[in-house]
Amino acid sequence: METKSKDLWVFLETNEDGTAQNIGIELLNPGRRLADKQGGKLVSVVVGFHTDASVKEASAHGADRVIVVDGAEFQRYTTDAYVTALAHLIEKYGPTSMLIGATPNGRDLGPRLSSRLGTGLTADCTALDIDDETGNIVWTRPAFGGNLMAVIMCPDHRPQLGTVRPGVFKKPEPGEAKAEVVKEDFHVPADQIRTKVLKTIREAAGELVDLEGADIIVSGGRGVGGPDGFKVVQDLADALGGTVGASRAAVDEGWISHSHQVGQTGKTVAPKLYIACGISGAIQHLAGMSSSDVIVAINKDFDAPIFGVADYGFVGNLFELVPALTAEIKKAKG
Repeated sequence: METKSKDLWVFLETNEDGTAQNIGIELLNPGRRLADKQGGKLVSVVVGFHTDASVKEASAHGADRVIVVDGAEFQRYTTDAYVTALAHLIEKYGPTSMLIGATPNGRDLGPRLSSRLGTGLTADCTALDIDDETGNIVWTRPAFGGNLMAVIMCPDHRPQLGTVRPGVFKKPEPGEAKAEVVKEDFHVPADQIRTKVLKTIREAAGELVDLEGADIIVSGGRGVGGPDGFKVVQDLADALGGTVGASRAAVDEGWISHSHQVGQTGKTVAPKLYIACGISGAIQHLAGMSSSDVIVAINKDFDAPIFGVADYGFVGNLFELVPALTAEIKKAKG
């Protein structure tokens, strides 16, 4: 596809009520840095129905321009409608690159869009940069089960497309809403939309565990020893007003549901405080929480990799240390 600008686009996914999902706002943070390096504008692309709230939020969080496609056919995500709309916009404006959230919808949208445009897609990224020599985006993602990080570039085709995990980047601070808003009058005929959402069934447990939005997370790993071991983790989380997370090892053992899992095959989080209890710190887990503001590790193994990323570390039996820490927190709260 012909490149017509140096602009970097961020796809802002909307909810059915037209409000913005967090991931689209989060991506404006790295998007700003990449757009400046490319010498182009940061453009937020909003597709949905009654999207005024999303447009204002994108503008307030740093977008230079917001391109909007608003129509009833976009209220619920369908592959046909969204791919058609975005392909039309990309062919019209010719951006050099585009970021998409690695949500369930984004993971469906990205591959179909790249195929439609005849370009590449780097999926499930956890880091982004620009190669100074070539100007290509440097996409970093876990590979081989998270045992190493792959660095990928797309030198021959445009736009460069990538999906990025929610929770990897923090939202930029809001400011004055001053972006240029461009409304595109584009609609997809009903006969071109081959699927229809009949019913949405939400998993109750997954709805209750908002790891990506939590400011405080207390996670348990193999060291908790079993499902009963998560009681001390839960007690500490309750005392702090936080959320319970878990490593893949604990989830694979069936000690806690997958909705609590943090890591490469779970959720990527960046809370203000992350407490790891009995978690050794395999690279798969570190990929999902190393961006936390403050990391506290509690482990009986002095050489556990988790201490390499921790701001504070406690070496000892978690069943002695965690209840003691919980008691001190409750005491401090009066």
